[in-house]
Amino acid sequence: MKLWVLRHGEAEPYGSRPDSERALTAHGREEALRSAAELIGQPISAIYASPYLRAQQTAQLVREALGFEPEIRTVEWLTPDNRPQAVAEQLVSVDYALLVSHNPLVGNLLSYLQHGAGYPPERVSTAGLAELESPELLIGSMTLNSLRHP
Repeated sequence: MKLWVLRHGEAEPYGSRPDSERALTAHGREEALRSAAELIGQPISAIYASPYLRAQQTAQLVREALGFEPEIRTVEWLTPDNRPQAVAEQLVSVDYALLVSHNPLVGNLLSYLQHGAGYPPERVSTAGLAELESPELLIGSMTLNSLRHP
């Protein structure tokens, strides 16, 4: 099993729109494309993304940069405040997938998959890209191969 976990690119500041409708900035689009370049040639079989606009935009930029034909799988379990345990339950049948989400979930999920519950979250900047690997999904036993920040 190999997972890539990507935090969305830089988004517009909080304002009059709901958090779920915040769009990527021009800088955020550039960040997402730099992270997408790191994924070229990887055996990704599915892209899962939060329904929030900035995650959808990030996932779409990656999809286009990779020439990835399957549609993005929009899932509620990748929203910012979801629990890492709930995400892990969804990953049981996943082999090679990219997850596009938000903090605090991204940092908490990376920590949970590597160490189990009770560890501090990984620090992940906007468009930060992590690669995790394990023969099978065993919570607390995945190896963090890399964590890149654009």
